[in-house]
Amino acid sequence: MYCAGYGDIWFFLKSHISYLPSNCTSYYISEKMNITQEKTGNLNAVVKIKIAPADYTGKVEKAIKDQAKKAQLPGFRKGMVPAAHIKKMYGKSILVEEVNNLLNDTLSNYIAEQKLEILGQPLPKMDDEREFKWDNTDDFEFDYELGLAPAFDVNLSSKDKFTEYVIKADQETLESRIKNIRRSYGKMTNPEVSADGDVLYAELTQVAEDGTTVEGGITSTGSVRLDQIKDKKILKSLIGLKKDDEVTIDIQKAFEEAAVIAKVLNITEEEAGALQGSFKLHVKNVNRLEESDLNQEFFDKLFGEGTVTDEAGFRAKITEEVESMFKQDAERKLSNDIYEALLAKHTFELPDEFLRRWLKATNEKLTDEELAEGYDDFAKNLKWTLIENKIIKDNSIEIKYEDVVQAAKAKLDAQFRMYSPSPLPEDQLAQYAVQFLQEKENANRVFEEVKALKTFEQIKSVVTLEQKDIDYDKFVALVEKK
Repeated sequence: MYCAGYGDIWFFLKSHISYLPSNCTSYYISEKMNITQEKTGNLNAVVKIKIAPADYTGKVEKAIKDQAKKAQLPGFRKGMVPAAHIKKMYGKSILVEEVNNLLNDTLSNYIAEQKLEILGQPLPKMDDEREFKWDNTDDFEFDYELGLAPAFDVNLSSKDKFTEYVIKADQETLESRIKNIRRSYGKMTNPEVSADGDVLYAELTQVAEDGTTVEGGITSTGSVRLDQIKDKKILKSLIGLKKDDEVTIDIQKAFEEAAVIAKVLNITEEEAGALQGSFKLHVKNVNRLEESDLNQEFFDKLFGEGTVTDEAGFRAKITEEVESMFKQDAERKLSNDIYEALLAKHTFELPDEFLRRWLKATNEKLTDEELAEGYDDFAKNLKWTLIENKIIKDNSIEIKYEDVVQAAKAKLDAQFRMYSPSPLPEDQLAQYAVQFLQEKENANRVFEEVKALKTFEQIKSVVTLEQKDIDYDKFVALVEKK
């Protein structure tokens, strides 16, 4: 069965998918209970479940006896409440619950045994004319609508051609990365006069238009990073300052982002978003992170002892690292190009009306406007998942636990390398990966990433890929154009 949600409730419960038999009606008998299935359209069906008293009476009586053993009622000792008393008080609710459980189990087993490929979940059909007494003598009949997945083949060959871009590191990006790394391993100094890129340790005091301190206003002491100042005029006023100098700044113009203002003033983001007006900045100290020297000690810290011995080798390593990050951008573009091409090539239909009703039925907060605006994107993602599942099934692709662990390690390693090119020890990285995957959400996300990766690897092994070198700025322009 395949399930999908929409908007904030997008969710995908993916499992093995097989196909509905070609006959329009099928029958399923379990003891005296029977199920019929009738196709009501190319991608729609109705399942009818009939339940006789013989199907549920035993389950209801057992549930009543179990409840009697556990019940604590006034006038009775625990476990000594007569079953007849429980039946009189709670018999109807127990009957409803047992019939509901029987329905769920029967329908699930039927879908599995008949190997039906359905989209979403079965929707109960409401029939106002049917009335049940719920007195343990009813013959029940319930109808469920099913949305069926379309049958299709994924057609791929070497005639399908895609461009695989090889992005070259430009000088500006390279120099910026080198500067950041040298600062990360540099030393802190305290120059007399501030310059661009410095950090001011300062006291910030909220002031009125006339420059006087606001009574009960905000006062905070902390670090003000000049590289976070957005307004060029304000930045210029903060360059050339010395200890004990003062300057008044518009806090919103200076930083723009509520998260940054909140951190600077030690307040909540909500308070920062609503904050207006000026602050007097009193410099207590000027801090500067000097860039590390390009010496052997620095090279050994970064890459291990003796791996790099001169500036040329250092630049070559950083170029390799930067272009490795660019490779990820190029792979994302290639995957997106394949995604769009395969969707355009495989134009099968979906049971759209059923899916719209299912989305509304299972998500009470979903408005008609949200559904109308987002359904096309939902359907597009659903179609891609069906294509992905088909490729996985047709090529017997397995996703093993070891694959998921390796993907988690690679993800974490990339995050750590954002702060330092030095790799974490393998045992420590493995420990972090296991901890990361203990969170169900993380594990599901990485599993889906591995599944997507294996799908694209299979596609790329069939189609023709034509490599093309491109400068980073031209690649960015190419992506933005689309």
